[in-house]
Amino acid sequence: MFTGLIEAVGALRALERHEGGARLTVAAPPWQTPLVPGESIAVQGACLTVAGFDAVSFHADVLEETLRRTNLMGKRGGQALNLERALRLGDRLGGHLVSGHVDTVGTLDSVRMEGRDRVLRIRCGREAAAEVVEKGSVALDGISLTVSAVSDDAFEVCVIPWTWGHTSLQERQPGDTMNVETDMIGKYIRRHLMLQSAGGGVDHDMLTAAGFC
Repeated sequence: MFTGLIEAVGALRALERHEGGARLTVAAPPWQTPLVPGESIAVQGACLTVAGFDAVSFHADVLEETLRRTNLMGKRGGQALNLERALRLGDRLGGHLVSGHVDTVGTLDSVRMEGRDRVLRIRCGREAAAEVVEKGSVALDGISLTVSAVSDDAFEVCVIPWTWGHTSLQERQPGDTMNVETDMIGKYIRRHLMLQSAGGGVDHDMLTAAGFC
């Protein structure tokens, strides 16, 4: 579990394909607390497992499923990557609950200035947009952001100068792909409503049959 508050910006050193996936090597600044083999780390919003590391980098194995659902495969050597280590019990939750399971790859449609802030418009398709609500939360390349507007197949977020300058967003241009994770609470609510409309919602009889009552 993550918060969407980026801890460091690394750089892609290598992405080596192999049967069933790939191995990702990321150059990263020194961590205040050293990495531990097997720990979870979000790279551009995708939850990966640290398989090994040295003083200036770490590597992780990436499943084929992850490559299909994220934009990691399209990254080039030297490109910036947002990094966040997993949330620990007792940590401050300054962003929102982020699973690190990317829902879809959206496309940066436009960037415009509003005062000192930038407004990013992301096209994400109707299914993902249905799980996005105005003033709700969304993770974009692993960054926790607040939704400022929603349409049938797109949404907008406002980015303050600090976030723009301290994440990989500063490299983005219209047409670039971006990892999108919608709010997990919204996903559960949408799923529940879909089941209810199909006559498959949770009710007392269902809970009794499952042994909960």
